[in-house]
Amino acid sequence: LNIQDLHKYYGENHVVKGIDLEIPEGEFIVLVGRSGCGKSTLLRTIAGLEHVDQGTIEIAGQVVNDMAPKDRDIAMVFQNYALYPYMTVYDNIAFGLRVRKFPEAEIRQKVQRAAEMLAIDHLLNRYPRQMSGGQLQRVAIGRAVVRNARLYLFDEPLSNLDAQLRDEMRGEIKRLHRELGKTIIYVTHDQIEAMTLADRIVLMRGGRIEQQGAPLQLFEHPATRYVAGFLGSPTMNFIPAQLDRQGETMSLLLQGGVALPLPDEHVGALASWGGRSVLLGLRPEHMQRPGSPGAVTISVQVELVQPTGPRTYIEFSLGGMSAVAEVGAHDVHRAGERINLALDMQRAIIVDPETERVVSSGAN
Repeated sequence: LNIQDLHKYYGENHVVKGIDLEIPEGEFIVLVGRSGCGKSTLLRTIAGLEHVDQGTIEIAGQVVNDMAPKDRDIAMVFQNYALYPYMTVYDNIAFGLRVRKFPEAEIRQKVQRAAEMLAIDHLLNRYPRQMSGGQLQRVAIGRAVVRNARLYLFDEPLSNLDAQLRDEMRGEIKRLHRELGKTIIYVTHDQIEAMTLADRIVLMRGGRIEQQGAPLQLFEHPATRYVAGFLGSPTMNFIPAQLDRQGETMSLLLQGGVALPLPDEHVGALASWGGRSVLLGLRPEHMQRPGSPGAVTISVQVELVQPTGPRTYIEFSLGGMSAVAEVGAHDVHRAGERINLALDMQRAIIVDPETERVVSSGAN
């Protein structure tokens, strides 16, 4: 799939703004972003459900801008299952093949194979009203799988499921991609889905691509504050600071008199930034109890304790801002405690507050 300078308008509303995107065969791409960023509209233009106002979409080297959806060799799975309630599971999966006049023996073979892949082969005689949400979504995916299409498009297929079912279905979809070896473009607003499923994440904002790359690349080396804040849960802490350079060393000065020495990874990138105001970005998991080599230890007073089972999230004040750290389950017992935290400055990012661009990321 090759998309060049793609634009989409709804009246005066410019929804997709000059997207360039190339997707090689067999890749699992996740389009992610907050509601209204243009990700579903982009998917629908690829599918042919929306008209392209400017730019080109090529599938296998052929421009498909004016091609009907049925001729694009794509299969699509929607947020709502869109199953025929009066048909059995078998007939729902087989429907598209029958429309295309496949022989019944071949249809039977394809349906059985897809049902086995999705562990619904024992449900083929049931009707949609007799099934759970997770089972219904498997049927919808099975209907797409039997198509043996060139492109598979998923539009927030798991958003109607509860948390446990979403976890199960993510694993099923990833396993399905490995077995099929087909190109998948998957839309979600859930950054956990994006991180766990994607070969490559395309993070969108305001109709444009903010950053794209492998999940860990975006997580550890975000290009902007927006990317850094979007990926990760709880979200990254951003603390105003001032860079202070003394000879070959550099520190971040926070409100309240806290000074955080910067490791060499940052000093080189920030050589010309001495005295300037910046934002320090630190993820909750990079603020632990002391013991990490090379970390900077500070004393904080815990204001809020949120146990989750294996880990505990604590809130405290740092540099005049509310911050969150992730500590061990039994490291803190109640609000009001004063504890030492080790800040892993090698994993910190430094953001220019004017442009919101990341000017230094220390993670390897």
